[in-house]
Formats: sequence, structure tokens, C-alpha cells
Amino acid sequence: MQYQANNIDDRIKALEQRKKALERHLNNSDRKARTKRLIETGALAEKFFDIDHLSLSQKEEFFKIFANYIKANTPSKFKKQK
Repeated sequence: MQYQANNIDDRIKALEQRKKALERHLNNSDRKARTKRLIETGALAEKFFDIDHLSLSQKEEFFKIFANYIKANTPSKFKKQK
């Protein structure tokens, strides 16, 4: 019976390691997807607002100026679904 218990313990450890590996993979995939989305959004902001010459703090100030207007006037089809 000791052999079977060790075998089961080994399988449990192997499954736990596999689970951790899958979680790492999912976290990496989520992180990569978020990074891609942020890069694309930044590129669109620079393209449509012609702000590529501004520093980061100037860009932040620029976005703050228009944020309330955009939030208040965003069509419902573009609003986050609750």
C-alpha cells in the first residue's frame, strides 16, 4: 500500500506543478494582451490627437482637459456594459 500512496502523492505533486505552469501561462497571456491593447490605444491617441511631440506629463494634462467632456458625451454604444 505504501507504493500506491507514494504514487498518488507523486501524481498530486505533478498535477499541482502543471496547475502552476498553466496559471503562469495564463498570467503571461493576459499581460501580453494588456500590453498590446495599451500600445494600440496609445498609437491611436497619438494619431488622432497629434500629441506625439508632448512629454508624458503634458499628455496627461491634455487628457485631463478633455476627459470629463468625453465621458459625458460618449455614445451609449461605446460605454462599458454593466
